[in-house]
Amino acid sequence: MMEYSVCHLDLDAFFASVEEADNPKLRGKPLVVGGRSKRGIITTANYEARKYGIHSAMPLFMARELCPQLLVVRGRMDRYIEVSHQVFQIFKKYSDKVEQVSIDEAYLDFSNIRDPLITIDKLKKDLKKSLDLTISAGISYNKFLAKMASDWNKPNGLMVISKDQVPDIYLDFACGKIHGIGKKTDKKLRDLGIFTVRDMLNLSLDFMEEHFGKAGEEIYHRIRGEDNRKIEPNQKRKSYGVERTFTPTRDIEGLKILLTSYAQEIWQFLEKSKLSAATLNLKIKTGDFKTISRSKTNQFYFKDKEIIINTALDLFKQVKVKNQIRLLGLSVSNFKDRTKEQLDFLSSRSYKREK
Repeated sequence: MMEYSVCHLDLDAFFASVEEADNPKLRGKPLVVGGRSKRGIITTANYEARKYGIHSAMPLFMARELCPQLLVVRGRMDRYIEVSHQVFQIFKKYSDKVEQVSIDEAYLDFSNIRDPLITIDKLKKDLKKSLDLTISAGISYNKFLAKMASDWNKPNGLMVISKDQVPDIYLDFACGKIHGIGKKTDKKLRDLGIFTVRDMLNLSLDFMEEHFGKAGEEIYHRIRGEDNRKIEPNQKRKSYGVERTFTPTRDIEGLKILLTSYAQEIWQFLEKSKLSAATLNLKIKTGDFKTISRSKTNQFYFKDKEIIINTALDLFKQVKVKNQIRLLGLSVSNFKDRTKEQLDFLSSRSYKREK
């Protein structure tokens, strides 16, 4: 079943869905998770709230203007981390190769699965029965197409993209709908008179590389259904991060709340993967698309939750941003295996005793 060897899974409005599962009275009502102060920023909006145009990283006061009856629940990151761990344990029942992308997103290797559709149906039912959560799934022959497929029928969707459907199935998509094409690249394409995938397919590889560099080469191949990236367990990752683009804002306190949630998610990844990280990286993109980066390397490695949070906030304080912020990201890199670290420590102690 190599044609359907990759499955991308994305939990539906994860934080909000956990709140609904824990308190079913919230179901069917517009709900967001985030800071409850006037300056708060939304972390997640359920699908009822999205009908009003509400989305993640929107300032809460704007959301209330769109939907006065909006329910706001303060985020419980420890609970989301706990549920995420349970979710990934379920994933591992259906594939021996699971690559965690974030707290609520993963790729599964289906290359040895005889019937992917039956497997996904079982996984979805298992998740609903065990945790009362829904998930959207995309199945195809590479990561790019599986990711695109999982976005197709949200929420609780399932989409399969086969080789004979590529690229016809997304020819008329706007460029910005293609995974990997951000707002800056999309604007540049539109400025060049390129609006759809059909338009992009008429561009040469040389043209894409000249105007967009390495990203242009990737886009050229991806829209043709070419993506050779492998599914890798998390131990092989070189970095792990969280970033979101949102309506440009100067709400510093709200951004700090968002950054704290990123730090907690990164800590959860390190705990689950039994890794420590030497470097913490902050990424900011301003309203005029200027990118600002700050990093901190710790000789003792990052693994403590409070240290990760405080360091992230310290890095944020170092940035003197005069313009609005449209993207905020946090990542860790330069990993060290904690298991190996413990074994080295025990071996060292044993050696000293023998001496």
